[in-house]
Amino acid sequence: MAQNSDDLIAGLVADLKPVQPLRQARGMQLALLALVSGAIGIAALSGLRADLLAGRPDAVALLSAGLFLVLALASSWAVVDMARPYVGIRREGWGWTAVMAGVLPAAALVLILAAWLRGVSSGLALDGADCLRLGLGWGLLTAAALVLWLRRGAPSLPQRAGLLVGVAAGAAGIFAVSLYCPHNDLVHIGTWHGLTVVLAGFIGRLAIPRLISW
Repeated sequence: MAQNSDDLIAGLVADLKPVQPLRQARGMQLALLALVSGAIGIAALSGLRADLLAGRPDAVALLSAGLFLVLALASSWAVVDMARPYVGIRREGWGWTAVMAGVLPAAALVLILAAWLRGVSSGLALDGADCLRLGLGWGLLTAAALVLWLRRGAPSLPQRAGLLVGVAAGAAGIFAVSLYCPHNDLVHIGTWHGLTVVLAGFIGRLAIPRLISW
């Protein structure tokens, strides 16, 4: 009987092969490659903002692009980390970055309400939907990279992972769009650029879990 058990165990492990451990640096390299590819792609196809080409970047546009870049990196790091689940470990640092970036849409809402109370136009234009569309489209590169990384690991919270993938993708995509978008006003940036991240997070929360669940 003992011999049979030994044979059974030997048969089970005979085809096993060592697996290369997941390294967070490698995951971040993939996310960064996707982010940079999106920025290069939109710059090549749509061109850069006039102030960037002139070497005089607008302060509001520069600040907002930086906030979305930090949010993309922080969310991507959280996703990469979630591929290696640990009991009792809380990964909520990205949340503070999201709160910081959330100041932009909050400020835009205040400006819109103030304009409405005064009976004047807020300046919000529907052409901002182009930024939303481009941000979601180019963000797919980051989403694909992070989903591939998660499928190599074992995320224990697929819904949260999906949300974070969406936020990272939306932030990365709208960062790329910020290099092209000609608008400098806070109402446009806070509304359309902020909405891109929110919508991407919502879509990721719904769609990504089925792609990373075993």
